[in-house]
Amino acid sequence: MTIHGEHPFLPPESERSPVRRLRGRLPSPVSLWTTAYDGKRAGLTVSSMLVADGDPGFVIGLIDPDSDLWEILREARTAVVSLLGAPHQQLADAFGYVAPAPGGPFRMIEWDDTDWGPAPVGVSTWAGCRLVDPDPPEVGWALQVQLEIVQVELAADELAPLVHRRGRYTAL
Repeated sequence: MTIHGEHPFLPPESERSPVRRLRGRLPSPVSLWTTAYDGKRAGLTVSSMLVADGDPGFVIGLIDPDSDLWEILREARTAVVSLLGAPHQQLADAFGYVAPAPGGPFRMIEWDDTDWGPAPVGVSTWAGCRLVDPDPPEVGWALQVQLEIVQVELAADELAPLVHRRGRYTAL
């Protein structure tokens, strides 16, 4: 057996998407979107998102249309958007489906059940949101999901925010 220094599944540079490579060079916040409906919970790590200030404010994110999150969010019409900090890398990977989570990612930490969905205990900032359109437009390979911000929880901002860039996490 030989151990190589390269990633075994990385396509040659000539075959990589230049748009994906451009996106990868942008530092992005790491958030966790969670929802619950009819006894089912779903969550997804989302880094393609922004917050639009206003009255009301909005969270706009690009969501995989085949994700469990979208299936349940479309029914629930509410979600919690949590901003993750440096200690939450494993949680982000589990909800991003790139790391194992025996028993499912919701078993990794404790959760508070809110009117908007499950909120992770230990996350200092989250928003309770309402889905604006159950049939959002497709953008690229994703859905452009808009959530109206109804409630914001801001605790002491002691955690360094988690950021994703070029396939890796960093804390600011």
